Amino acid sequence: MSDNTVQRPPAEVRYADELDRLRDQDRAHRPPGWALSLDAARRFVVGDERLGVRRKFVGDPSLVDRALVTLATSRGLMLVGEPGTAKSLLSELLAAAVCGESTLTIQGGAATTEDQVRYSWNYALLVSEGPTPRSLVPAPMLRGMAEGKVVRFEEITRCPLEVQDCMLSLLSERVIAIPELPGADGMVFAREGFTVIATANTRDRGVNEMSAALKRRFNFETVFPIADFGTELALVEQESSRLLEKSGVGVPPRRDVLEVLVRTFRELRGDTGGERLSTVMSTAEAVSVAHAVGLRGWYLRGEAGSAADVVECLAGTAAKDSPEDLTRLRRYLEQQVPRHRGEQWQELYRYRHLLPG
Repeated sequence: MSDNTVQRPPAEVRYADELDRLRDQDRAHRPPGWALSLDAARRFVVGDERLGVRRKFVGDPSLVDRALVTLATSRGLMLVGEPGTAKSLLSELLAAAVCGESTLTIQGGAATTEDQVRYSWNYALLVSEGPTPRSLVPAPMLRGMAEGKVVRFEEITRCPLEVQDCMLSLLSERVIAIPELPGADGMVFAREGFTVIATANTRDRGVNEMSAALKRRFNFETVFPIADFGTELALVEQESSRLLEKSGVGVPPRRDVLEVLVRTFRELRGDTGGERLSTVMSTAEAVSVAHAVGLRGWYLRGEAGSAADVVECLAGTAAKDSPEDLTRLRRYLEQQVPRHRGEQWQELYRYRHLLPG
């Protein structure tokens, strides 16, 4: 797998050199089945300047400590929080650090079935040979248990309750029964290193609320939005620069434009006590808008994007959940933006008419 041909390689590929350095230097005790010790896994996520390991998760380091301790126990880890708070990124990084593989992933949704969680069958082989290990198609949970790997279950509360509850026996008994297969092949026992990281965003937790029995099998950790403006700005600049470079954009994003963008997002999500949009104005969305602004500026005019591009790109973010959000955004541009000083704020106000509708 090459970074040049894959749009988004998994964490174990993107940071393979860092994982190798940490593994070579790791002298601490490792939990059974783990590729790294807890200390090395923590440094992989929060960074280690001495070893040239960059910081990948901008959040409370104590959250990472608690998450790693949970993964070393027999309980699953449940990451909850607002959309766009990097729950999936943290899940991916933890899986890559613990077992060296982050791709055993179940994407939860209304159409997710138990077959996609446990196992299914190759029906051509099933008809010709009957139920045999060769006709079995392992799903992520079966593979994770058989190989002693971390399984990631994204957006578990979007799944139907009967799919969620198929996890109960897996997390309690640590075994998958395959009644169609005779003898020893009919039971797959979890190897050391197997565990589950699930995520659920707080906007969707009421869609298919987890049963009390399933909740008891997880330790819950909340991932909060970034509180500090400077930290969020640095993250948006870092990630948007990386995306723009991969998109062939020849100039970095303008910092003054990014300052306006990040401040706008923070004000529109109510961080400063103003009117809040119903849609999620997360850091991840800010990175996406910054990427779009840079693409517009480069491919349409051969330059870095401007505040006028911010107005154009904000509409696609604001109009997702409610038509009223465009009205609130227009009111923000009319009433709140003029209170800020600076050339880019003035341009944001001057081009407010570019907002559609």
